[in-house]
Amino acid sequence: QVQLVESGGGLVQPGGSLRLSCAASGVIFRILDMGWYRRAPGKQRELVATVTRDGRTNYADSVKGRFTISRDNAKNTVYLQMNSLKPEDTAVYYCFAGSMSLKGEIDGIWGQGTQLTVSS
Repeated sequence: QVQLVESGGGLVQPGGSLRLSCAASGVIFRILDMGWYRRAPGKQRELVATVTRDGRTNYADSVKGRFTISRDNAKNTVYLQMNSLKPEDTAVYYCFAGSMSLKGEIDGIWGQGTQLTVSS
C-alpha cells in the first residue's frame, strides 16, 4: 500500500509565501501523475496544480503565476511553492498521486490534507 504524507501548511499573512510537501511511502513501484487539490470552506474540492512524471505541469487559472508545482522522482515527493498568497487561497490542501503496481494496476491515492490559512 502507498501512503501520502503532507506537510508545510499553516498560517501566513496575505502576500506571503509557503511551501507544501507531500511524500509517498510504502510499497511503491511507480508514481505517475502527482498533484494538489484544495477545498475551501463551503466549496467543492478543486484542482490546484498537477505534474506528470516527466515534469509537465498544469495549473488552475486562479494560481497561475503565483504557485509552482515540482517533484523529485527519486524521493517520490511533490512540492507546491505558493507565493503572493491571498485570503481566498485559504483551504485544506490535499496531495494526490497515481500509483502503479508491478501488475500494472493504477490506484489514486490521497493525502490526509493540510490546512492553509491566509489572514492578517
